[in-house]
Amino acid sequence: MAGHTAKTDRRTKKTTRARRSPAARAAHRVLLMVATRKGAWLFHGDGARRNFRADGPHFLGHTIHHVVLDPRDRRTLLATARTGHLGPVIFRSTDLGRSWKEAAKPPAFAKVAEGEKDRAVDHTFWLTPGRPQEPGLWYAGTSPQGLFRSLDGGISWEPFSYINDDPQFRAWMGTVQDGTPDGPKLHSIIVDPRDANHLYFGMSGGAVHESTDGGRTFRTLIKGLEVVEGFDRANPMFHDPHCIRLCPSNPDRLYQQNHCGIYRLDRPGDEWLRIGKSMPKRVGDIGFPLVVHPRDADTVWVFPMDGSTVWPRTSPEGRPAAYLTRNGGRSWQRLDAGLPKGQAWWTVKRQAMAADGHDPVGLYFGNTGGELWASRDEGRRWNCIARHLPEIYAVETAER
Repeated sequence: MAGHTAKTDRRTKKTTRARRSPAARAAHRVLLMVATRKGAWLFHGDGARRNFRADGPHFLGHTIHHVVLDPRDRRTLLATARTGHLGPVIFRSTDLGRSWKEAAKPPAFAKVAEGEKDRAVDHTFWLTPGRPQEPGLWYAGTSPQGLFRSLDGGISWEPFSYINDDPQFRAWMGTVQDGTPDGPKLHSIIVDPRDANHLYFGMSGGAVHESTDGGRTFRTLIKGLEVVEGFDRANPMFHDPHCIRLCPSNPDRLYQQNHCGIYRLDRPGDEWLRIGKSMPKRVGDIGFPLVVHPRDADTVWVFPMDGSTVWPRTSPEGRPAAYLTRNGGRSWQRLDAGLPKGQAWWTVKRQAMAADGHDPVGLYFGNTGGELWASRDEGRRWNCIARHLPEIYAVETAER
């Protein structure tokens, strides 16, 4: 991790929030990419983020897990789809969704020797573009867990690194086959913006892993993380990260929403700190999504769910709310203005909450009830901008 330790002092400094003029903000229109159980929608917002125009459905009837705009050209879209007749595919658009083409070679596990048990990709779950200096590079995580890479902008994909077939990783991957409703996931693929060789990913289940040599080797990052009572926390197979995020303003800090709480990790340290302990006891710190402020590493939003007893996967007490910390997790504030005050039995999935880059930051989430919500003031007030969509799996933002 040489080169990272020299920047440790930056962890304690907040990035100055430079306010843009109204004209400058209006020049950056927001695009929301919404993936659902029965198709994808694009919502084009104006510069003030008051009005959104719906474009869709795309791929009506197909299960779409993720839609991402390439930040390097701001016109290429990738969408992961699972269709009844085609199986798991990736679609690509170079004109902001006006037309789509199927990837020539989607992610697929390598063939095994005769007599050995083969694995097949059920669906591609997560997409991450490479750094600005690496045009055409994408990473993908699948279910069952696999890590793949494309070097041609998403047209063709190959297995990446050794982990897909490594006996140790394969042993860690097999723990929640029956626990995750639609299968175990490899997700939260992160590329350090300072170093293309520095990678992270999470497996549900199977823990958090880090490489500093471009994927040739990985090590686990589970120190300080809790597991379900009665299981061995030293064994990666019992760890279930839900969502991991790197701070845009300080790449030496990561946050994690885990099956067993909310955590923060400050590098070069390797021990996670459970910051969810300061959440209200009746709400708890169990959930799936987590969003980090684009310019302030101390500011994070989560959306907790009811994680008690049988895990109903609904908002606690039927009263949904986001929670905000502005001090790295020492304290949390409830943000529910505009949200239902009761009898709202939905939740928010791990990819279904995102932020834009405006000032103040805009927040967006989609829920399992097919509603898309937005806040123009960092969560202080929420407005529903779309209803009656299929169950929402993912929400991503981009500025146009």
